[in-house]
Amino acid sequence: MNIRDLTTKMHAFVRSKGWYGPDSSRPQTPRNLAISLSLEANEVLEHFQWQDNLTDKDELTSELADVALYLLQLASVSGIDLEQAVLKKLEINAEREWDQDKSKVERRESDAI
Repeated sequence: MNIRDLTTKMHAFVRSKGWYGPDSSRPQTPRNLAISLSLEANEVLEHFQWQDNLTDKDELTSELADVALYLLQLASVSGIDLEQAVLKKLEINAEREWDQDKSKVERRESDAI
């Protein structure tokens, strides 16, 4: 299954709950979805609060799925092609210098002097 298929299934679920309706008690606006995405991402962090080891993989799996669903929905209702956005970001990141590369940059700069 790809991103488009997952997004279609997510929309079907949200529609089945009536959350896209004009009188929904859970308006699916970009703002509300961004807040929900952040809250779910913080629930992922709870699995590591005060510990380094994962104790409940099933619960973490569920929280990661929640994050993914809100991400798919936020991108979709905002008119963003998430697949293309990810591919573009990977290209940009491939050209970036990262912290571990900093010493290489500093060496190149000192060699140039």
